[in-house]
Amino acid sequence: GGQTLVEKIAQRHAVGLGEGESVRSGDFIAIRPRHIMTHDNTGAVIPKFKSIGATRLADARQPVFALDHDIQNTGDKNLAKYRGIEQFAATHGNKFYPAGRGIAHQVLVEEGHAWPGTMVVGSDSHSNMYGGIGCLGTPVVRTDAAAIWATAQTWWQAPPVARVELRGALPPGVVGKDVIVALCALFARDEVLNHAVEFAGDGVRALAVEDRLAIANMTTEWGALAGLFAVDEATLRWYEARAVTHPTDVVSAATVAGLRRSVEAEPSLWRADADAAYAKRLWLDLGSLTPHVSGPDTVKAATPLAVLEARRVAIHKAYVVSCVNSRAKDLREAADVVRAVQRARPGAQVRVAAGVAWYVAPASTQVLADATASGDWQVLVDAGARTLPPGCGPCIGLGVGLLEDGEVGISATNRNYKGRMGSKLAHTYLASPAVVTASALQGYICSPAAAVRGDIGNAVEPPSVRYGIEPSAPSTASAAGAAALSSSAAIDGFPAALSGRLVFLPADNLNTDGIYPGKYTYQDDITREQMRTIVMENYDPEFSRLVQPEDIVVAGANFGTGSSREQAATAILAAGVRLVVCESASETFKRNAVNNGLLVLESPPLVAWLRARYSAPLTVITGLDARVALTDGRITLVDAAGASIFEAAIPRIGKAAQEIIVAGGLENWVRLRMAATS
Repeated sequence: GGQTLVEKIAQRHAVGLGEGESVRSGDFIAIRPRHIMTHDNTGAVIPKFKSIGATRLADARQPVFALDHDIQNTGDKNLAKYRGIEQFAATHGNKFYPAGRGIAHQVLVEEGHAWPGTMVVGSDSHSNMYGGIGCLGTPVVRTDAAAIWATAQTWWQAPPVARVELRGALPPGVVGKDVIVALCALFARDEVLNHAVEFAGDGVRALAVEDRLAIANMTTEWGALAGLFAVDEATLRWYEARAVTHPTDVVSAATVAGLRRSVEAEPSLWRADADAAYAKRLWLDLGSLTPHVSGPDTVKAATPLAVLEARRVAIHKAYVVSCVNSRAKDLREAADVVRAVQRARPGAQVRVAAGVAWYVAPASTQVLADATASGDWQVLVDAGARTLPPGCGPCIGLGVGLLEDGEVGISATNRNYKGRMGSKLAHTYLASPAVVTASALQGYICSPAAAVRGDIGNAVEPPSVRYGIEPSAPSTASAAGAAALSSSAAIDGFPAALSGRLVFLPADNLNTDGIYPGKYTYQDDITREQMRTIVMENYDPEFSRLVQPEDIVVAGANFGTGSSREQAATAILAAGVRLVVCESASETFKRNAVNNGLLVLESPPLVAWLRARYSAPLTVITGLDARVALTDGRITLVDAAGASIFEAAIPRIGKAAQEIIVAGGLENWVRLRMAATS
């Protein structure tokens, strides 16, 4: 079969592939991304970079620093951190954008660092946003960032890819935010968890690039590792316009003309192959969609606005902020609501409702300049919006305007988890900028039409949204790792195969606190032997007694979810376990595991087979042996009599991951690589 667009872009950035080798879902590869973005967390990456012995950037063109998270904090400690980051960039010669320039993801798109057809990674979960302009954006952890600074590369496991077909066209008043809010709720059973999502179909053509950016941005909340739109005529025209109105060193008439020539001359490089293999195929009829509101307090539930409006949900705060919905188009749509209400009430000054605090922030200084020039910004200010600087602010619970106990907020941001925007005793809904603005003016969640009328009018039952899942043909390039490539050879020191007792943990969502209790996380003097005795303490206190060195642990779905603490991986290693196989794993946990020398592989068929036979206790000593061919991509179970009773495919362990495992983790690999090149 052919390749998906995700696989094609990843292949362009892969390092060390053999002649004729193709990147497929499930493959572990070394990647050299076009850029690595860090923001305020640059302050945490710098000491990690120095601790591995690095003294210079391998490629000063790669790192991009953009300060955006805590920019309202003018305390001495934060300002000192910001100065230190700026000084590091000045010393090493990489790109730096100071606090106040804008939200990092927006800045990378505006400046052209996120560029169509390339791969850009960021130490932030919303790096998915770059997919809106045809750039494969995906998050990495801080150790990866330090590794890229020092060596220009890190590792990546190509994820399974889901194809989402958007059919038809959006009705008036329905925008990209409604699309992704609906998708998160309609497909709320982890259908795309740890997948990359490719958007396709005739419905894409009519989507503005700003709507694509919003959709790609919130694929993060949908559970995906990337959300990607192919470059098309709309993308090219958007860049051609920007090359005139907002030229940069990268976004110029010459570079954009070159982009068009490449797309037109070699279209196959810019889209998925017709016979590409997808793990899943989903579809959504855009024509059946109405405005939707997410929540409260979860993105996995959404209500048609017409239904929620009838409930007259009172609000205390409203927000048009964040990297998902604070671009010029969003501010224009918000201002247009105010203008429409003003036209309906000639002679009266339209103002935010009494008792409602309404906050507005541009995504960047460039957005602010555009919105000011168009008059949109002043319209919002005159209506009572309280302005905030270009940054993350209340979206991540920093600065002024946070939700307090018992309050209800409606926001054009991307997350509404409890406590995200303030108090855990508050409630948060998500909606488009136009709906947020209408709600701010009325004091309760409502549509722009209701704001114009001044009341909600007669309740109307919205039509049902049409959507579905299509069967996918079995693929030799599936996420199970049965790649259509010859098996990779084991490098010196890497075991081509592992074998050991199979220990089964039937639970799903076994989180990092269950694996390594939080009360130990900041006790820096805990020894490896102590780690061995407390591993899985909050899940099963008996685990540390039952497990033996060289055991192979098999676990359920979403293994390692929760916090990003690295000790969850190192504690498993301390118990003598070198391999965990699970139905699915938290991507952050997986990266932390491999970065510390622990292999984590996924095999849903294996877990399903075990579930049919074992459900208790919490830790099952199965009496079976697991024999794992790491370079061939296969696991076999053997019973006490020596008979093979089950076999399944697993991801092949390629050279990139092998090198890290042999080195004992990514930091050691970086040290060895720097020593070899010095």
